[in-house]
Amino acid sequence: MRRCPALMVAAPASGQGKTTVVAALARLHRLRGRRVAVFKCGPDFLDPQIHALASGRPVHTVDLWMTGEADIAARLYAAAADADLILIESVMGLYDGTPSSADIARRFALPVLAVIDARAMAQTFGALAHGLKHYRDGVDLTAVIANRVGSERHADMLRDSLPADIAWYGGLPRDERIALPERHLGLLPVAEIEGLDGQLDIAAQLLGASTAADLPLAAAFEPAALPSLPATLAGVRIALARDEAFCFVYPANIDCLQAMGARIVEFSPLADAALPDCDAVWLPGGYPELHAARWQANAAMHASLRAHHAAGKPMLAECGGMMSLFDSLTDKAGVTHAAAALLPGAVRMQTRLAALGPQQLDLPEGRLRGHTFHFSTTDTPLPVTAQAVTPDGRAGEAVYRVGRLTASYVHLYFPSNPAAAAALFAPGP
Repeated sequence: MRRCPALMVAAPASGQGKTTVVAALARLHRLRGRRVAVFKCGPDFLDPQIHALASGRPVHTVDLWMTGEADIAARLYAAAADADLILIESVMGLYDGTPSSADIARRFALPVLAVIDARAMAQTFGALAHGLKHYRDGVDLTAVIANRVGSERHADMLRDSLPADIAWYGGLPRDERIALPERHLGLLPVAEIEGLDGQLDIAAQLLGASTAADLPLAAAFEPAALPSLPATLAGVRIALARDEAFCFVYPANIDCLQAMGARIVEFSPLADAALPDCDAVWLPGGYPELHAARWQANAAMHASLRAHHAAGKPMLAECGGMMSLFDSLTDKAGVTHAAAALLPGAVRMQTRLAALGPQQLDLPEGRLRGHTFHFSTTDTPLPVTAQAVTPDGRAGEAVYRVGRLTASYVHLYFPSNPAAAAALFAPGP
């Protein structure tokens, strides 16, 4: 058994400031010479980018359905070996979803720190904290941080409203210097937030005068390990798209492929004229709609992708990666741009959410779990090769197969079935 100070940072709802608080805590403790491991509950690519910058370490996803209990146990146990503090940011509200962040906290006996947006309340702050603590048995909510505090007097009222069994961890003031910008899929990617390092330092300084600077009590983590994987991808070079338009990648997916022997070679579909020397291509999700003009202009990369496909080499295109491969892509302003034309049909952005939630794919290679989150729709004559399903059995996203190209809106979590993931990239028929 390993012991390490740990906190799940949760809230009564989305938009309370969890990401800001977790990033501030990670940076605060890092500046004090501590090694901080951060995790994110639920499927997310944007919050983890901020936490990775704040902590200086990769951020892994924990989700009882998508990643599974055994995967969570192994990653927490590994983190406890070389971290001085483990932080886990919850998803949505503490009890939202089935399973919820509270279920993870309960399963792994993680103390919970609540973040509550206090800008429009006073003593009700204490009632909310009390309700979060006592709503269900087995959730150890130990402390609370107030966000968007208006004044010292306001902070005093919030602190005094707390019941005796919930500690006050201080608060963050209403301060535009630490506000994180957003767009339709959530927070902006780290590369687009100018001055983010400075923002994190300011947020850490604002928390530094409170008990948030102290390490919490240690949690106990039972021995667990990720499974040993066969070297089924030994010598296989996988070209991974990584730039402003293609930036939604789970670190665990890269680790999984490398554990099976693959060599990951990154390239920029927007900037490069051709694929690197590779056996397979992986086009993850991101924001191709925001860079559609640049994508249209890079006809050389379109041709390189088509040549790779024509040679019968494997390709995986997830969400934004798939969007970039249709004949055309119409952005939110209604402007239509030519795309790579590996898939017949058109993609159109819309203002309302098209799909959101966990999904599971049963492919010839095996069953893989993941999630979907997009604001676009597709119109294609392609037959549906497979249909994803939700955890409760409802029909989900379509999967398209053209030769060795597999395309879908689903963002896959490779460790949910490493053998199936390997088969998607393995050379051969």
